[in-house]
Amino acid sequence: MQTLGWREWGSLPELGIDALKMKVDTGARTSCLHAFKLEPFEKNGEAWLRIWLHPEQHSDRELMIESKIHDQREVTDSGGHTELRYVIRSTLHLGEFKQPIELTLTNRDTMKFRMLLGRQAMRGHFLVDPDKSYLLGQPGATA
Repeated sequence: MQTLGWREWGSLPELGIDALKMKVDTGARTSCLHAFKLEPFEKNGEAWLRIWLHPEQHSDRELMIESKIHDQREVTDSGGHTELRYVIRSTLHLGEFKQPIELTLTNRDTMKFRMLLGRQAMRGHFLVDPDKSYLLGQPGATA
């Protein structure tokens, strides 16, 4: 099993996100991605979502992506607030790890990290060392 630090670099290439800082959150069941605007629409008879996000911390650069809606779920955040969130699926690249994961979508503009990596995505693949950071390196960086 590979070890992660409390924060890591990853990517979601299917969503056009080549590099993304994420907080590793063993308290979160499902991974969560920042989205500041969501617009549901229909495509070929299926429910889809236009998603606007700021992929980089401390940047106003906008990215608009489209994804099929996988589900909608009530999620309780760390402050105890419950919110109905859209859920999408995308392949996470984290070091050599590549696997489809579920992502809930919510506005994280006031949060330091644009993504939380939840325990469903890590289960059976990773251990977490809370004293370490960025153990897997940055996507696209050469050693």
